[in-house]
Amino acid sequence: MAKVKKKINKKARTRIILFFLIFGSIMASLSYSFFSNVSKIIEIKNQKKALNDKIASLKEEQEKLNLDLKKLEDPEYVARYAREKYMYSKEGEIIIRLPDDE
Repeated sequence: MAKVKKKINKKARTRIILFFLIFGSIMASLSYSFFSNVSKIIEIKNQKKALNDKIASLKEEQEKLNLDLKKLEDPEYVARYAREKYMYSKEGEIIIRLPDDE
């Protein structure tokens, strides 16, 4: 009877060890998958924030360009801009360029 009891205990111990090995490997696999997905989520959130910041800056730039476009529709503004930027002059005007104070 003692041999049978030892054999049963050995089998039970083997089953328990096997169960914990399988359970442990399943838990390790699930933990790896979970933390892998969490890191991907954090990375995607960071990308989303960066892209939202870029969208905001591009919208500001678009508003500025739309304002410039509206200004360029005004012939007086275009004439003044051309005179300042490209040194065009009206008939009878003389352009004198002063050096910058830099």
